[in-house]
Amino acid sequence: MIEMKVAGIALDAVTRSPIVLLKDGSDRRALPIYIGQDQAKAIIGALEQQKPPRPLTHDLFANLMDAWELKLERVIIHTLQDNTFYAVLCLQQGEIKKEIDCRPSDAIAIALRANSPIWVMEEVVADASIPVDREADEEERQAFRDFISNLRPEDFSQHGRAAGTDS
Repeated sequence: MIEMKVAGIALDAVTRSPIVLLKDGSDRRALPIYIGQDQAKAIIGALEQQKPPRPLTHDLFANLMDAWELKLERVIIHTLQDNTFYAVLCLQQGEIKKEIDCRPSDAIAIALRANSPIWVMEEVVADASIPVDREADEEERQAFRDFISNLRPEDFSQHGRAAGTDS
């Protein structure tokens, strides 16, 4: 799993639909997730630490967690199927742990209010993320190509003997 942070909310240029943008810790990959208007407002409100005059839905959920001493350990965005992301809230109350199915947009809005980490499965990142730092990606690819081009058959046999696996 890869921990990601909310980079912000953007609008799709064509559809004008809101997108929450998650970025990994190295700022090398971004994961765009299309969300609804209400969830976008809830996420922006949490990012800007706005306090509404009365609790909105995500605030209510956070208040319920506090009242019942539930801790949101983390959010996991675990699956991408038919262009739909799936997530769970990982909750703990004392020794009891539960995973609750949740839309990623709601999970993110709640995680921001609870100061909880957002994790994404590697396969979801691989399938749906976009590169942010293409230059660094290309440098990494070139370094790997250079490494491979300098390998010799002896490098493998020496490693095998060192590990005690020669036959």
